[in-house]
Amino acid sequence: MPVVAAFDFDGTLTRGDTLTVFLARGLGWPRFLWALVRCFPWLAGYALRLVPNHVAKGRLMQATLAGRSLAEMQDWTARWLAHDFPGQLREDAMTRLAWHREAGHCCVMVSASPDIYLQVVALQLGFDALLCTEMEVVGEGESERLTGRMRTPNCHGEQKVLRLQAWALARFGATALGGVTLYAYGDTSGDKPMLRLARHAWYRGKPWGDAARRV
Repeated sequence: MPVVAAFDFDGTLTRGDTLTVFLARGLGWPRFLWALVRCFPWLAGYALRLVPNHVAKGRLMQATLAGRSLAEMQDWTARWLAHDFPGQLREDAMTRLAWHREAGHCCVMVSASPDIYLQVVALQLGFDALLCTEMEVVGEGESERLTGRMRTPNCHGEQKVLRLQAWALARFGATALGGVTLYAYGDTSGDKPMLRLARHAWYRGKPWGDAARRV
């Protein structure tokens, strides 16, 4: 029976959120703070649980990424990796990832953060697959630019389950997740739907038992 290890990224593999730091590194803090001011009604609404996660995130993405070229994203990613990413990985989570890789398990990163920088991170960390929020791109060649809109639904909550199930169906055929041993790792309520699928689940670095799955 194949073994799959599904890892959330922000807060699970890292010590905290990476998207805001990535955007601030790319834009510079003055322009990033101005973007936050423009998005404040939606971000405040999300904090008060009045605005859905994908709506607030969509506003922030459009305010910071619309019209940016893919070449710019490569530059942003390189600078973020050089200045902000070192030291952000959690040692306990990386130990678990190394154990799965050494055992020959299929390792999948499942994250709500965008592909514009996670593609590089997933490759560097040795993941077999990346399931994340994918950004819409228009144009061709050197003229390719982000619209600021998400091409896929925000990979959060139940979307993580849907994306993981679709990936497993394509990878393993008709058996899908029912025919694999699933390990899952997360740290927020947005990860719990994925954790409930797993035979072995870890929440905030600790085993997540049957009683906790019902919460």
